[in-house]
Amino acid sequence: MTLIDSRPGIRTCYQALAERTGARIDCDLVVTRLGPPLEDELANWFPADRVPAVAELYREMYPTHAVTGTLAMPGAREAVEAVRAAGGRAVVVTAKYEPNARLHLTHLGIPADAVVGDLWAERKAQALREHGASVYVGDHIGDVRGARTARAYSVAVATGPCDADELRAAGADVVLDDLTAFPAWLADHVAA
Repeated sequence: MTLIDSRPGIRTCYQALAERTGARIDCDLVVTRLGPPLEDELANWFPADRVPAVAELYREMYPTHAVTGTLAMPGAREAVEAVRAAGGRAVVVTAKYEPNARLHLTHLGIPADAVVGDLWAERKAQALREHGASVYVGDHIGDVRGARTARAYSVAVATGPCDADELRAAGADVVLDDLTAFPAWLADHVAA
């Protein structure tokens, strides 16, 4: 829940997955703990030997069930514009399956200079380094760990499953209530 609020769409997709597989899935619970890889969540609802196949099925179903139900987070477009206005590139690094992440951004009209998916926590550091990211914005302690591993400045927004105290405790350099505060923060950061 940094640039997009995928909870409504993901909830709908999990409901469709439950119907299709006959599994009992608490879809309301699922959307309270988004961030880690899909397979981690599926392991709560399916036997380990079925998780890879169910993950593939979920990803196939996702464009039909999840994309149009997703909303832009307040300040998302303005945050991207602020990065570009400051001379930076907007690089989205996410645990989400990359083709689906691209679908979301296109559907919501949020331009990204690059999108790298399928990376979680410390593994995000590889993409952050490759793209020369000096600042990384995220909503989860895994994002903070990724930024710290990449030696990027960690800006956390308390709009996802982790609250401000958790984000600070994980080592975020700054915690914002949401992205609407990001353009002013970035202007001050660049000026300093």
